[in-house]
Amino acid sequence: MNYQSLDTDAAKPMLLAVVLYLLVFVGSFLLMFNQINENQQVIQQLLEEKEKMKKSFLKIMSNRKMTKIAYDDIVYIESLSDYIKVITSNKEITSKEKISRLSERLPDTFLRIHRSFIINTDRIKEHSLDEVLVDDIRLNIGRSYRKEVKELLNNNASN
Repeated sequence: MNYQSLDTDAAKPMLLAVVLYLLVFVGSFLLMFNQINENQQVIQQLLEEKEKMKKSFLKIMSNRKMTKIAYDDIVYIESLSDYIKVITSNKEITSKEKISRLSERLPDTFLRIHRSFIINTDRIKEHSLDEVLVDDIRLNIGRSYRKEVKELLNNNASN
């Protein structure tokens, strides 16, 4: 009997099994690394959102004074070219700021529905494809914002 040929024949399947095991191990490691990376990004976004909500006030300069407006009081924000008008439950505050810069500072409860409007989604009473009723004010949804607004409002309605 030739034992040397038996050893090489038995080693081939063993080597193949080791290589396959290593491939599965490396693949699993890469998947796990990718999931950890994605989870860290989600955690970072949530921490940023929490930080925005911690500051439950919007600070803007109005009439050469720093004004604090509670997020809960804001009904909607309207753009007037280089100015914005913050409409609250009981007053209107004007500030020389662009709406695009302001939208970056607002928490996720605010939604841009038009190039001229950001609304407080907590105050939405009803919505359709082309308009939203915020408190008792009807605002149009801009064409370029419709898809995003529809998805977000439908997701919020189902939750």
